[in-house]
Amino acid sequence: MTPPDETSPDTPKVQKLSVVIPAYNEARTIHKILDLVIAVPLGLDKEIIVVDDGSKDDTANAVRQWAESRADTPGVTVKVISKENGGKGTAVRRGIAESTGDFVIIQDADLEYEPNDYPKLLEPMLKGEADVVYGSRILGPDKGGSLMFYLGGRVVTLATNLLYFCWITDEPTCYKLFRGDLIRSIPLECKGFEFCPEVTAKVLKRGHRIVDVPIRYHPRSIEEGKKIRAKDGFIALWELLKWRFKG
Repeated sequence: MTPPDETSPDTPKVQKLSVVIPAYNEARTIHKILDLVIAVPLGLDKEIIVVDDGSKDDTANAVRQWAESRADTPGVTVKVISKENGGKGTAVRRGIAESTGDFVIIQDADLEYEPNDYPKLLEPMLKGEADVVYGSRILGPDKGGSLMFYLGGRVVTLATNLLYFCWITDEPTCYKLFRGDLIRSIPLECKGFEFCPEVTAKVLKRGHRIVDVPIRYHPRSIEEGKKIRAKDGFIALWELLKWRFKG
């Protein structure tokens, strides 16, 4: 009997993880995070989608040069999308729309989060135990950065749990992993950092439980390029309240 070829129905399909990376003025670190993403051993194909949100530095060119140097990497495809500046939410939405993976994860372009945590996040997905997994900095071993950002995150998480009758530990985390068909079916309106509360609200209103998995976290300061501000916490609270009662 001849072995099955690539077109045979007996050949198992390799699942794919789409990594959506919104980027704005991250030329200094973008190649480092891309190296980490591509190096993670998963047993899945990877689709890396970098959405440059109108950067004023050399982010887009840095990504394209990196992609050309990795063009022959087996099981990896890279998409580089340049758009006018519209905010992180618009970049995330564009990346999700362009994704084709069985799973989709959001990855910041800086070095605060460790792609080596992908296998832990994927484990409940691959076991069929979850449709949505959040990487929890609270459950992880690292400190949460400045007191202001830490307390802001705790308040937003508490509001989420009270409004949506759930129990999650880190609503504003970047590491949000979804089944691809689920996240691509959710209509999103966010433009800025309100992606997190909007997608959380809509996932929970659809009846999906969010599974928390501990992750590592290396916070950077505003001086080092952190873009979120205190006002974004108030915006998040408003978004959670708005989507709780909006259809």
